[in-house]
Amino acid sequence: MNSGLMNQTDCPEVMVPFTVFFIVGVVSLAENLLVVVAVIRNRNLHSPMYCFICSLAAFNTIASVTKTWENLMIVLSDMGQLEKRGPSETKLDDVMDSLLCMSFVGSIFSFLAIAVDRYITIFHALRYHNIMTMQRTGVILGAIWTTCGMLAVLMVKFFDFKFVMICLVVFFIISLAVICFLYVYMFMLARIHAKNIAALPIGRKSRRQQRWSSIMRGALTLTILFGAFVVCWVPFFLHLIIIMVCPMNPYCECYRSLFQLHVVLMMSHALIDPAIYAFRRHQCTFVVCFIYP
Repeated sequence: MNSGLMNQTDCPEVMVPFTVFFIVGVVSLAENLLVVVAVIRNRNLHSPMYCFICSLAAFNTIASVTKTWENLMIVLSDMGQLEKRGPSETKLDDVMDSLLCMSFVGSIFSFLAIAVDRYITIFHALRYHNIMTMQRTGVILGAIWTTCGMLAVLMVKFFDFKFVMICLVVFFIISLAVICFLYVYMFMLARIHAKNIAALPIGRKSRRQQRWSSIMRGALTLTILFGAFVVCWVPFFLHLIIIMVCPMNPYCECYRSLFQLHVVLMMSHALIDPAIYAFRRHQCTFVVCFIYP
């Protein structure tokens, strides 16, 4: 390293073989395409909940394709087949960065939409179909994809400005806080609701308890999905925070040397989600058969 630019560090950069990126990208792409195709082709899954699940899978698919494509270009560049900083390569790199940002922001918005949908399902069950119509769901999805596309382009175009990086990190933290609040509040109210069910006569209690247990299993599945998202993306955002806070510190450089591992973990989120669907409801005939009784 150039001591005039940054402090010395004894931590060499950890390199991840291209094969690992390629396998994670291809497997996650296949899994999420399976989810998207299943939701589109199965009329029984044409409901607001599954539309948001499909949107999340589509964003995961974009992330998988983007990172696999980017790593393939790096390999071709190392082989001398591509000019590393040619004009076309620079523009293509911006496009891939925009798609990756769109995937991240879209995943956050999808999780938020799912959390709100679950809240309405649990605590406004009688009015759910009047509140969450397919028309409103389409408008919400259109707003999510349009907003994510615009934000992604702006973030990449002005990413050199520290203010933009700060906004991205703050957005991530606030979004996590809002979604966590919704889930915590939901489970707190669910505990009270469960006590009320326990006080009902035996005949009514058994039917309502069975339905309530099914709904809460779905909410728990979504909580696990959100937890996986946090685990997979937080190391990458710690990397961004370190770039802003201590770019010259050798200890920070040690953490930054793990960047490729953070990227693999970030890509793994798209691979983990369908696996959680299957694990939580393994008795279903298809990977996305969960949430509703």
